[in-house]
Amino acid sequence: MDLAEHQLTLKRHRDLDGRNIDPWIRRFLLALLVSTVVLALLNTFGQLPATSTARTPVATLGVTAPERVRGGLLFEARFTVTAVGRALKQPELVLSSGWFESMTLNTTEPEPKEERNDNGRVVLTYDEIPAGRKLVVWLQFQANPANLGSQRQEVELFDGTERLLGTTRSMFVFP
Repeated sequence: MDLAEHQLTLKRHRDLDGRNIDPWIRRFLLALLVSTVVLALLNTFGQLPATSTARTPVATLGVTAPERVRGGLLFEARFTVTAVGRALKQPELVLSSGWFESMTLNTTEPEPKEERNDNGRVVLTYDEIPAGRKLVVWLQFQANPANLGSQRQEVELFDGTERLLGTTRSMFVFP
């Protein structure tokens, strides 16, 4: 190997003679990195919550949770049940498996009076909600890093065996 090959030259190192594509590769990689950061700042990859609400003359159900999350992200889902027309004697929140598939449930506040499985759905039973009052339930989740794709999340509100209302949403999990 010649000693001249190890020395800096203006022609090769400043003018990039013989390396026409190298600057464009670096510019492309930098633009890719910057665009990913900008997209994250614009909430493209999730975390900001969205609210969906269902109403009947008897009760309302509001669900607030992110529609897009990244794997490994901790997030919260809030369920607000309001007894409008009458007291709800035995309110039950019924959550589809989409809420738990490849998710880790960290905490539930307040704890339900009873928790059970109904054909793959999780049923959370709470104490009576008097007319005009509300129950707010917070569930803290973590999206498992191996989880990827869209999940259908359904929530139904029952008073004992009577179905009052329900809402369906979806969540997309990014890698």
